[in-house]
Amino acid sequence: MASTACFMIVSRNDIPIYEAEVGTAPKKEDAAHQHQFILHAALDIVQDLAWTTSAMFLKSIDRFNDLVVSVYVTAASIHTRLMLLHDSRNDDGIKSFFQEVHELYIKILLNPLYLPGSRITSSHFDTKVRALARKYL
Repeated sequence: MASTACFMIVSRNDIPIYEAEVGTAPKKEDAAHQHQFILHAALDIVQDLAWTTSAMFLKSIDRFNDLVVSVYVTAASIHTRLMLLHDSRNDDGIKSFFQEVHELYIKILLNPLYLPGSRITSSHFDTKVRALARKYL
């Protein structure tokens, strides 16, 4: 079964620093823009929820048609949001995906050549994220 999934990492300043279409559904040109729009629209909801809970995994915070937005918020000092737009109902797999991508992101932050808040252009990071998406989503 083909699934739709768009993954985005958003910095503290609401700037996307990493984006990937990780679903198995055939990719359409206009769908990528729609997915980005849906994820950006959910940022206000994330901002409100992040201050009301101590949980990092916020589960499903928004819906658009048959697509769901799930979010994982990192520690307060970094306050990076890992956002996934998907059509599956696998909360455990999504949580595991977020936790492993968070570990990869921490490794990127520990790289002295990486400027926090800048775009993540590492092909190694991209390959690992896509492999994790295939494994968990």
